Amino acid sequence: MINIQILGSGCTKCQKLADNAAAAARELGLEFTVEKITDINRIAEFGVMLTPGLAVDGEVKSFGRLLSADQIRPLLQG
Repeated sequence: MINIQILGSGCTKCQKLADNAAAAARELGLEFTVEKITDINRIAEFGVMLTPGLAVDGEVKSFGRLLSADQIRPLLQG
Protein backbone atom coordinates (compact mmCIF):
# COMPACT_ATOMS: atom_id res chain seq x y z
CA MET A 1 0.00 0.00 0.00
CA ILE A 2 1.29 3.48 -0.82
CA ASN A 3 0.77 6.58 1.26
CA ILE A 4 -0.04 9.68 -0.76
CA GLN A 5 0.63 12.82 1.27
CA ILE A 6 -0.88 16.18 0.39
CA LEU A 7 1.08 19.06 1.91
CA GLY A 8 -0.81 22.32 2.32
CA SER A 9 -3.25 24.42 4.25
CA GLY A 10 -6.33 22.55 3.09
CA CYS A 11 -7.21 25.15 0.46
CA THR A 12 -9.18 24.43 -2.70
CA LYS A 13 -6.00 23.59 -4.66
CA CYS A 14 -4.88 21.17 -1.94
CA GLN A 15 -8.25 19.41 -2.02
CA LYS A 16 -8.18 19.21 -5.81
CA LEU A 17 -4.66 17.77 -5.71
CA ALA A 18 -5.87 15.13 -3.22
CA ASP A 19 -8.79 14.28 -5.52
CA ASN A 20 -6.51 14.05 -8.57
CA ALA A 21 -3.99 11.88 -6.72
CA ALA A 22 -6.72 9.50 -5.54
CA ALA A 23 -8.13 9.31 -9.07
CA ALA A 24 -4.68 8.52 -10.50
CA ALA A 25 -4.09 5.79 -7.90
CA ARG A 26 -7.51 4.25 -8.59
CA GLU A 27 -6.84 4.29 -12.35
CA LEU A 28 -3.61 2.37 -11.70
CA GLY A 29 -5.39 -0.12 -9.46
CA LEU A 30 -3.17 0.74 -6.48
CA GLU A 31 -3.98 0.23 -2.83
CA PHE A 32 -3.45 3.63 -1.23
CA THR A 33 -4.20 6.04 1.56
CA VAL A 34 -4.34 9.81 1.31
CA GLU A 35 -2.88 11.74 4.22
CA LYS A 36 -3.45 15.49 4.38
CA ILE A 37 -0.66 17.31 6.19
CA THR A 38 -1.65 20.85 7.16
CA ASP A 39 0.81 21.58 9.97
CA ILE A 40 3.32 24.12 8.64
CA ASN A 41 6.17 22.64 10.69
CA ARG A 42 5.59 19.16 9.25
CA ILE A 43 5.36 20.62 5.75
CA ALA A 44 8.69 22.41 6.31
CA GLU A 45 10.25 19.11 7.44
CA PHE A 46 9.59 17.86 3.90
CA GLY A 47 11.51 20.89 2.56
CA VAL A 48 8.37 22.23 0.89
CA MET A 49 8.04 26.01 0.90
CA LEU A 50 5.32 26.33 -1.77
CA THR A 51 2.04 24.47 -1.53
CA PRO A 52 0.28 22.40 -2.55
CA GLY A 53 2.83 19.63 -2.27
CA LEU A 54 2.60 15.96 -3.19
CA ALA A 55 4.67 13.27 -1.51
CA VAL A 56 4.51 9.51 -2.01
CA ASP A 57 5.66 7.36 0.90
CA GLY A 58 7.46 10.37 2.37
CA GLU A 59 9.28 11.37 -0.84
CA VAL A 60 8.33 14.77 -2.27
CA LYS A 61 7.28 14.44 -5.90
CA SER A 62 5.94 17.94 -6.57
CA PHE A 63 5.26 21.25 -4.87
CA GLY A 64 3.84 24.63 -5.78
CA ARG A 65 1.72 23.17 -8.59
CA LEU A 66 -1.71 21.65 -8.95
CA LEU A 67 -1.06 18.47 -10.93
CA SER A 68 -3.69 16.65 -12.96
CA ALA A 69 -4.36 12.93 -12.54
CA ASP A 70 -2.50 12.39 -15.84
CA GLN A 71 0.58 14.15 -14.42
CA ILE A 72 0.38 12.22 -11.14
CA ARG A 73 0.09 8.71 -12.60
CA PRO A 74 3.79 8.39 -13.59
CA LEU A 75 4.83 9.71 -10.16
CA LEU A 76 2.91 6.89 -8.50
CA GLN A 77 4.40 4.25 -10.78
CA GLY A 78 8.03 5.22 -10.35
